[in-house]
Amino acid sequence: MVTLHGACAALCGAGILIRGPSGAGKSSLALLLAAAPDGAFVADDRVACAVRDGRITAGPHPALAGRVEVRGQGILSAADLGLAVRSEAVLHLAVDLVEAAPRLPEPPSDADILGIAVPRLVLDRGARAAGLAPLLVRAALRKLGP
Repeated sequence: MVTLHGACAALCGAGILIRGPSGAGKSSLALLLAAAPDGAFVADDRVACAVRDGRITAGPHPALAGRVEVRGQGILSAADLGLAVRSEAVLHLAVDLVEAAPRLPEPPSDADILGIAVPRLVLDRGARAAGLAPLLVRAALRKLGP
């Protein structure tokens, strides 16, 4: 098992690992995804990842389970925010939050997490600021199929 800096949410049970530098919006995106009717909050800040049956599972660090940091608000309970909470999710997608990306980029290479390839989506600040991140995450999951 390894602990990664990031956040994790699930849509329709599919785990989404969100990575990026401090202040990039990892927690915010996880909350937006978890707030969807088919969403759930998994982890914030430290995501515990392990290989199980050839797939990556993600869950919260025990000290942070069910809690999320919201800038300017502090550490909050995901349940108090009205979010469904999952103790674990199988990762289907890694989302990397970056400052800038090319206007018409090539498809990103997969993320290597614990030696296993996980499909990857790169979102720049402009897409996040426009509120497109949840839609783009859903589109990426749809492309992966069932």
